[in-house]
Amino acid sequence: MIKSLINSQISKFERAYDYDMSYARDLLATDLRALMVFNRVMPLAKFRRDIPVDAWFTAKLVGAMSEDCGPCTQLVVRMAEEAGVAAPTLRAIVGRQPEQLPADAQLVYRFAEASLAHSLEADPLREQILQRWGRRALVSIAFALVAARMFPTLKYAMGYGKTCARVEVGGQAQAVPQGA
Repeated sequence: MIKSLINSQISKFERAYDYDMSYARDLLATDLRALMVFNRVMPLAKFRRDIPVDAWFTAKLVGAMSEDCGPCTQLVVRMAEEAGVAAPTLRAIVGRQPEQLPADAQLVYRFAEASLAHSLEADPLREQILQRWGRRALVSIAFALVAARMFPTLKYAMGYGKTCARVEVGGQAQAVPQGA
């Protein structure tokens, strides 16, 4: 009974975002408790406080692209579009052209890349984020980066990962350049 309800919810999500949830179905078939445990990370992935939506989605996209997961990147683009993030902003993020981003998104893009690279360049950018939006915004960015890594890692480990080559933004296909 509960498995059929969960399968129904998975199907609804798949239809809403044109996203393959085979990995979740596999988890469900393997061990209901495993899927329930994994679902506990969803609040982490959705946490956003004191930061503009375009800047927050910038962190999520930089994180997904760093993990080379095309379907995950596409999903985040669709969610960002749904949340009202402008197509030119999304194209600049996906095209790895931070210089074309609005100031807030550009700051988060540079910080996210530096953080993921474990670079000292993250330190002054973190300070700018703290001055601009405060600690809750920094936590929101950090959670976005952590969550962006969990999904592709799980999918690749389970055999469902797909490389990031093309993503649709605003109804147009766009190549995703390899990371810097």
